[in-house]
Amino acid sequence: MSVELVERHTKPVPRYTSYPTAPHFHAGIDNTAYWAWLEQLAPNAALSLYIHIPYCDRLCWFCGCHTKQVKRYDPITTYLRALHAEIRAVADRLEGRGRVVALHLGGGSPSMLTPADFQLLNDLLRERFTFAEDAEISIEIDPNDMDAARYDALAAIGITRASLGVQDFDHKVQAAINRLQTFEQTKEVVDAMRVRGVRSVNLDVLYGLPHQTIATVLDTIEKVLLLAPDRLALFGYAHVPWMKTHQRMIDEAALPSVQSRFEQARAAAVRIAAAGYDAIGIDHFARPDDRLAKAAREGLLRRNFQGYTCDAPDALLGFGASAIGQLPQGYIQNTVATAEYQRQTTSNGTAIARGIELTGDDRVRAYVIERLMCDFSVSRKKLQELFGPAAAAVLEEMHLAVAHDADGLTEIRDDTFHIREEGRPFVRSIAAAFDKYLAVGGARYSLAV
Repeated sequence: MSVELVERHTKPVPRYTSYPTAPHFHAGIDNTAYWAWLEQLAPNAALSLYIHIPYCDRLCWFCGCHTKQVKRYDPITTYLRALHAEIRAVADRLEGRGRVVALHLGGGSPSMLTPADFQLLNDLLRERFTFAEDAEISIEIDPNDMDAARYDALAAIGITRASLGVQDFDHKVQAAINRLQTFEQTKEVVDAMRVRGVRSVNLDVLYGLPHQTIATVLDTIEKVLLLAPDRLALFGYAHVPWMKTHQRMIDEAALPSVQSRFEQARAAAVRIAAAGYDAIGIDHFARPDDRLAKAAREGLLRRNFQGYTCDAPDALLGFGASAIGQLPQGYIQNTVATAEYQRQTTSNGTAIARGIELTGDDRVRAYVIERLMCDFSVSRKKLQELFGPAAAAVLEEMHLAVAHDADGLTEIRDDTFHIREEGRPFVRSIAAAFDKYLAVGGARYSLAV
């Protein structure tokens, strides 16, 4: 593709893991609103739980997560007391309603927890919530944390999917982002988890990092393919130093150009597809027999704060500092600062800092943006069936989007709004045309590719 086309459609826009996006949450949604929303959940509601552990024993300079480096375990012990208090408070408010279909431990590095703390957390969750027999239990792992006792602890609590960040195996790239991790370390984790019965392994690779080239990215992909992951995520590095100040440690002069980023992503995607993986949405790949690939083929793929998923819960409950939850009424987010989170949960049981209640128009646009991000198309007939007259404005905007699309990336065919094959790399930019909040406020975003 031409440099002009790529640069025209890769301006900074949201990643659209929610709509409205997090910068538009506000303080008008608080603990009281959250309690009311929880009480309105149906007795048989399907629940997905997210547990945020905002600590690492090293700070990777590329990281965009809410986390902090710790050298001692004491802060984690204190944090876990507050986390347990929040879990108990939310469970008490639900009064037995709901059934957990998925649990995800993220961070930070949740793999830092001691085996004893893994078991205590699991015991509390199982005591306070009803889990479906086939609930997916997943965790993000830093290979540098792991030892035999932790592997056994994860197996004991029933982990079904492990996700590991690879980023890049090139030593120069790793040194530039403060993330030293050998292929052998990564293989050891993959092998150890599989030996213990974990049925799904996900590996994350980044492009757009300092000193990366197409050759280094492809070399990393070849090594990753040797590990035969069930799923593979190919993310573009989001350089947002105004938001994540530790990213200022990265030499901006060493970052690839927009065109180079695009070429790295395309080359990696072609190689992964050639290895037999199905492309899922904008940045995921899965074996054809994986649940995620099946969901994509059947039009059941979903997208939330954890990325692409085949889960369709009635509510996503977030626990921990900065954790975001999604309920039928809207979104809520806990306070980011760990000290304030601990103070509030100790006093109030929860620490909601902000959120947003969905309007009818929000629901229409959220549906359209999610379907574009998942399927690259939206059925206009289905949109009208689901939302009736509330869909009228967005249906008109679809016609306008196609009419003003000088590059021919979109079309309306068989009464369906389609993103053409050549437009798929730019789906975030195309979806942004339906985001009525985008021009409001001063939020800054990462590049769209």
